[in-house]
Amino acid sequence: MPENLNLRAFGGVFFIFWTAFNTALVDVVGSEQQIPLSVVKLWASAFGGEIKSIAAKYSGSQLLQKKYKEYEKDVAIEEIDGLQLVKKLAKNMEEMFHKKSEAVRRLVEAAEDAYLKHEFDADLQYEYFNAVLINERDEEGNYLELGKEFILVPNDHFNNLPVNISLSDVQVPTNMYNKDPAIVNGVYWSESLNKVFVDNFDRDPSLIWQYFGSAKGFFRQYPGIKWEPDENGVIAFDCRNRKWYIQAATSPKDVVILVDVSGSMKGLRLTIAKQTVSSILDTLGDDDFFNIIAYNEELHYVEPCLNGTLVQADRANKEHFREHLDKLFAKGIGMLDIALNEAFNMLNEFNHTGQGSICSQAIMLITDGAVDTYDTIFAKYNWPDRKVRIFTYLIGREAAFADNLKWMACANKGFFTQISTLADVQENVMEYLHVLSRPKVIDQEHDVVWTEAYIDSTLPQAQKLADDQGLVLMTTVAMPVFSKQNETRSKGILLGVVGTDVPVKELLKTIPKYKLGIHGYAFAITNNGYILTHPELRPLYEEGKKRRKPNYSSVDLSEVEWEDRDDVLRNAMVNRKTGKFSMEVKKTVDKGKRVLVMTNDYYYTDIKGTPFSLGVALSRGHGKYFFRGNVTVEEGLHDLEHPDVSLADEWSYCNTDLHPEHRQMTQLDAIKRYLTGKEPLLQCDKELIQEVLFDAVVSAPIEAYWTSLALNKSENSDKGVEVAFLGTRTGLSRINLFVGPEQLTNQDFLTAEDKENIFNADHFPLWYRRAAEQIPGSFVYSIPFSTETANKSNVVTASTAIQLLDDRKSPVVAGIQMKLEFFQRKFWTASRQCASLDGRCAISCDDEAINCYLIDNNGFILVSEDYRQTGYFFGEVEGAVMNKLLTMGSFKRITLYDYQAMCRTNKESSDSAHSLLDPYNAFFAAVKWIMTELVLFLVEFNVCSWWHSDLTAKAQRLKQTLEPCDTEYPAFVSERTIKETTGNIACDDCFKSFVIQQIPSSNLFMVVVDNECFCDSVPPITMAPIEIRYNESLKCERLKSQKIRRRPESCHGFHPEENARECGGVSGLSAKPPHVLLPLLLMIFSR
Repeated sequence: MPENLNLRAFGGVFFIFWTAFNTALVDVVGSEQQIPLSVVKLWASAFGGEIKSIAAKYSGSQLLQKKYKEYEKDVAIEEIDGLQLVKKLAKNMEEMFHKKSEAVRRLVEAAEDAYLKHEFDADLQYEYFNAVLINERDEEGNYLELGKEFILVPNDHFNNLPVNISLSDVQVPTNMYNKDPAIVNGVYWSESLNKVFVDNFDRDPSLIWQYFGSAKGFFRQYPGIKWEPDENGVIAFDCRNRKWYIQAATSPKDVVILVDVSGSMKGLRLTIAKQTVSSILDTLGDDDFFNIIAYNEELHYVEPCLNGTLVQADRANKEHFREHLDKLFAKGIGMLDIALNEAFNMLNEFNHTGQGSICSQAIMLITDGAVDTYDTIFAKYNWPDRKVRIFTYLIGREAAFADNLKWMACANKGFFTQISTLADVQENVMEYLHVLSRPKVIDQEHDVVWTEAYIDSTLPQAQKLADDQGLVLMTTVAMPVFSKQNETRSKGILLGVVGTDVPVKELLKTIPKYKLGIHGYAFAITNNGYILTHPELRPLYEEGKKRRKPNYSSVDLSEVEWEDRDDVLRNAMVNRKTGKFSMEVKKTVDKGKRVLVMTNDYYYTDIKGTPFSLGVALSRGHGKYFFRGNVTVEEGLHDLEHPDVSLADEWSYCNTDLHPEHRQMTQLDAIKRYLTGKEPLLQCDKELIQEVLFDAVVSAPIEAYWTSLALNKSENSDKGVEVAFLGTRTGLSRINLFVGPEQLTNQDFLTAEDKENIFNADHFPLWYRRAAEQIPGSFVYSIPFSTETANKSNVVTASTAIQLLDDRKSPVVAGIQMKLEFFQRKFWTASRQCASLDGRCAISCDDEAINCYLIDNNGFILVSEDYRQTGYFFGEVEGAVMNKLLTMGSFKRITLYDYQAMCRTNKESSDSAHSLLDPYNAFFAAVKWIMTELVLFLVEFNVCSWWHSDLTAKAQRLKQTLEPCDTEYPAFVSERTIKETTGNIACDDCFKSFVIQQIPSSNLFMVVVDNECFCDSVPPITMAPIEIRYNESLKCERLKSQKIRRRPESCHGFHPEENARECGGVSGLSAKPPHVLLPLLLMIFSR
């Protein structure tokens, strides 16, 4: 009995302990909110059913599906032959490029004939149209000299700029005298080009700007246009500095620049030397290679990593070297012999590697003197062939060493010049180009050159367009113009270069986007692997400001098709091969925030007569099939007349550029006139037009359907749905407004301002591309992302793909845009439902204990109790939950790379560097240099060091700038097979529970999260890009690495008939008289 009592007592104590333990456990863990999955599923089902009903009803998707089914028997589906397609496109581009080069060739012939007939007249007086002075009057109302009346009329072909299509006019750089006899004579004989300009434009009305850049510095441009000086009254444009001029005038070259940094180069001399190096770099292009060596008693490679080799002269490399130039300082004794030995050895060894230009070679020597002629070195390395030209630049006013430097240049087929001021630099550097052009001139080889894609913001038409339409990406075709006079043949006189621009968008017009499919695209690259056109090329940054990225013109194909790690596609295209390549790709959309994973088949071939290669990417599924419908012209024309029909502005259904009378036509008008036979001269794509007619007929009933909905006042009474739309694979769109245009929440939607949501030259609308990837019969919902940091979108777009035949993808997508507030209200209404009979819900999204979210398949929030979180990435708000979803496989992270990024960086800035650009500071620097020279003989270099200290010592401070960089960033995609998930997260002192449930027939998920357990220890997950930083060793390897490139086919490095005696001379220098120096001295000491 006592034992039983003891047992009972123990049992009672145990029961009390067990009860207390469980109560404590509930206190610790019990904040784990039990969120019933069945209730969340009910909410998701209710919301999904209602929102799909609304989207389907107002978009008319079911009617469209029915109509396309009715016409299914009339539709033939053809598989696209990618290889045949790319060959056909390349042929079209070849013909277009050939027309441009023939126009340039006619200009060359006319210019050379005109010069041959002209006799130079030093006293020639000729009133020409100066582009700066035209239409300018003096105070008395009379036209200025060289500024006669020049009729300018806005012309739509030239973007409505005021031009004169009958005449050209002439621009002369500000630093040149516009009545210099050489310029006046050149302008006079080149007037004969006016007839050819006009004739070329008549033959090929798609031509835009044509021009002649003279070796004397003037620039003749057609059509004539008014040039405006900058705010300082200066026009710095010099045609001889443009890439098209340099590329046409010279052959590819390997260059070693030697810079004297001995003690005598201190002060202004070193400043001039650095500016000379920088100007030489300006004249080098992507087909050239270079290195820079500074020397005193030792050699100092400006970039130590590139010891003993040359690097390609692309924009990034040249800027890299410019930054290192600032680190040069002068001291010691100049030992030119060791520098020459190093330069010759480097050129010789680099040439034997098979890299580089394998054409011209040159050594540029920048110094204030040479005590010897170093003929033993030249005899060892360069004579008798003289394959390496020597160009010598004497820095400073003294002529004591001029003879030695001139002898070195003349003995090695180079050129000597003296540079005594910063203002002399550019003109003197340009001289070497004329020397390098001699062999080409003597050979009379008019090589056609094409530049890489570039944006020229210096020309007046570009400056005016930049304000309205953004900067224009273009390529230029150019040819050199030679003297044919027999008496000057051995001198190889280059008269200049003619050229014409070809906007990249003109190339895109030759590409039938409808044959490339929803995600397909065409692209082209240069012989160096740089992009000419590609939908992923982003040349501008800071949207709205339209600023050019520093290296925008040398973006390599491997930087946008980065999944091809071994450069298989790139190298095949650079080598001008024809073939096919396939790989899985990750393509970002919606401002880079979303990603589509697909397999692309790439087809490629060369464009003959150019240095370009063309590629076409077709995505498997969408891009492999072409729909061919069949309706009568009468049916199609009738349904094209509907007011809600529009066509893709940037697609070429008919070529309206060929004849001036067609240029005012819209594509829709052109099609109608072509089909009715009213414009027999119109050239149109018959296949595309037939498909447009088919789409117009099949989709026509939707107009009456939308109209009936709009007229039914009981429908859409709160005007939540604002727009219905559809788009077809042929670029045809239909749009219906359920509210007045002024009542639209998003005024830009489906307009030219909203580039991402309309058909354009290189991609389908975003809503089309995303719907095509969605499961058939379901809708994809999204909110537009703002370009600003905070998302300010107030609308939701819903779209769905209409399937045809055996699920071989979508010929049409339909959708609606609704108010975000309307969409969210539907969500909150659905989340208050419950299955209890008494109507009392155990849990609701109104409860403080839980947070409810609606997110899309990429993790972006469409609905949150905190309205400010709309548009945010879910991981930023609920980092712990997002982390768990990634761990469980509900979402997956995809790593992406951006090799065209711009990163903020703190950079040292120096007042001295910028002061050189200021004329006053440059003048004062020159005065200080003169004074230093006067006192040098008294105190050697000590006073000099003190005197120029403010010119070389940097007032260093940190300045935040945007610099090109490489970044890595994540994107997130839901796993389609997972429809619902529950989970618990162990936090610091509690468990956080959540439920995620897919919304039926959508790309959306409802997420319900316990709000009573905080996981502050788990950081948020962001999509912020991370800069990829390279250590010094890797930076060096990247500099040294040279991707496969193809050299230009022609090379004119030497000619046996070349006259090497034309090798420069000493400019006339005289000592400044005391009455000039005295005011300078007074000014200095008064400061």
